[in-house]
Amino acid sequence: MTGFWVFMLIMCLLTPAMMIGFGKFFMKGGPKQINDAFGYRTTRSMKSQETWRFAHQYSGKIWFYSGLALLPISIAAMLFVYGKSVDMTGIAGLIIVIAQMIVMICAIPFTEATLKRNFDDLGRHR
Repeated sequence: MTGFWVFMLIMCLLTPAMMIGFGKFFMKGGPKQINDAFGYRTTRSMKSQETWRFAHQYSGKIWFYSGLALLPISIAAMLFVYGKSVDMTGIAGLIIVIAQMIVMICAIPFTEATLKRNFDDLGRHR
């Protein structure tokens, strides 16, 4: 039972850890060149090198600080199911991971709205 709880705790900490790591990388500008393989890739972010860098820095801040907030929250939530059944631990872990994914994905509409406010349709700064 304790082994499964530890496994679920680790799984619940992967998303916040990834958000912190990639957030820090993106805050520094992310991938240097616009590409189709890696990075914050949306039509609006790929309009120009300036939108590419801006989108990475902005979404990186959201991910970094969200990840920092999610770490202790996730640990605290998992502590509530310590010693409980495997089923309860698994369900709690699933709910935590789904909530983390929602937070992670929410960076997209905020970043897109900020890009739209700061850049025109051709990717030029307003």
